[in-house]
Amino acid sequence: MSLYEASFRVKHECPYREISERYPDLTIREWYLSDCQVIEITAPGSPTDELLDEIDHIGTILHKSIDESGLHVVTQSCLCSLEDSIIERFEAHNCLYQPPTIHRQGWEHYTVIAFDESDVRALLHDLETDRDIEVLSKTAITEQQIPHSMLAPVDQLFENVTERQLAALRLALESGYYEQPRKTSLRELAEQTAVARSTYEEHLRKAENKILTNAGQFLRLVTATSTADPLEIEKTRQAEQTAD
Repeated sequence: MSLYEASFRVKHECPYREISERYPDLTIREWYLSDCQVIEITAPGSPTDELLDEIDHIGTILHKSIDESGLHVVTQSCLCSLEDSIIERFEAHNCLYQPPTIHRQGWEHYTVIAFDESDVRALLHDLETDRDIEVLSKTAITEQQIPHSMLAPVDQLFENVTERQLAALRLALESGYYEQPRKTSLRELAEQTAVARSTYEEHLRKAENKILTNAGQFLRLVTATSTADPLEIEKTRQAEQTAD
């Protein structure tokens, strides 16, 4: 079984289209988090005052530097103004978005990975209905060609996990709860907190369940091209079917 990777660029009305058109040397990289965007802006040479003023209005400045290598700015902004997210369309067509989105010269550049080439075709056809689109590449790839870091964006792995659940998971991990043999117990972990043992265990189990569920799509991608069956699952199923 092959995986399919498609790279394409689209042009439509968005917050960064005009600024990237007006400043063709500008590169904008965009990461989506659960409740905000992180934007990295780079450009060679010294920026104009007009450009710096426009950047100041994009969002909260987290970092800004101007040196011999050029301009480097990192900002954070909310997602409240985004409607009809293109990322949701990727998910609707079973395509895995590979961040970041790159904006240059009025175009948004995207890369997605899918299990089936027909999903890629359906996605591109959908986008053509209301966006100018150019396909840059569409190729079959093997799992070995995909860096695992690309398959697991942090914001997706920890989606819908609360702060308390994350805190419970971190305490368990750092205390050796997941080592073999275990170095601590749930009771000992709960004693380090201000909550009851049952409450701590509930936070921990919910964190584990949510993270494993979120990781499921990446697990399927990682194992998609493997024909190995180390647990002999298929053999067992065939034996059960024969017995029936």
